Amino acid sequence: MRRTERLFGIIQTLRTARRPVAGHLLAEQFEVSLRTLYRDMAELLAQRVPIRGEAGTGYVIDSEFDMPPLMLTVDELEAAALGAAWVAQRGDEALARGARDLVAKLSAAVPDHLRTAIIDPAIAPFPIRDGHQDGHDVSVVRAAIRDRRKLAIAYADVEGRATERVLWPIVIGYQDEVRLLAAHCELRGTFRHFRTDRMQRVERLDERIPEPFARLRSRWEAHQRRRRHECADDRT
Repeated sequence: MRRTERLFGIIQTLRTARRPVAGHLLAEQFEVSLRTLYRDMAELLAQRVPIRGEAGTGYVIDSEFDMPPLMLTVDELEAAALGAAWVAQRGDEALARGARDLVAKLSAAVPDHLRTAIIDPAIAPFPIRDGHQDGHDVSVVRAAIRDRRKLAIAYADVEGRATERVLWPIVIGYQDEVRLLAAHCELRGTFRHFRTDRMQRVERLDERIPEPFARLRSRWEAHQRRRRHECADDRT
């Protein structure tokens, strides 16, 4: 790893850490000696990066600090290109357009020697063989999640039987061929997952979800863990 990449890596590690990071752990992570790490820290301090070393605890970085935009490594650019290509194939129209725009902006902003990682990446997702098309605009669902609003949907099960439901949407899970909306279903009084291609009608309601989103998502995650444990018990 080049020193420039290592310096940015150290900054990123400290920015995402929830507690001080010991010097020997940073040295192990970046496969350098402690002496080299100390020189790297001195260089970052000379560049006015607000890092503090706390004796017996580790290094921390000022929470207000942010890196200059688009100072990315090749691996980070290829990860962004791969993710954008995957979304462009599998996302709704607005999300796919956003993915293509992201690639175009990255291509225009990165240095010339890194541009091939965006416009001619070494990795790419396989094309979808038999994707299921949505019968409505999934961006409406995404907006409802962001705005914490309820959704009214007409939903058809695997046998084509339709029901009317009011949902508290939580998250859309993207699989290779289908998308699943995780939500609290008022009709069933519990959490359910709905394939977006089986939603025959979707309406964003003005009524807000009557529960803080963090609590709702935490309850759904606990529900998912219980289901996984029950399935594991059934197999034993």
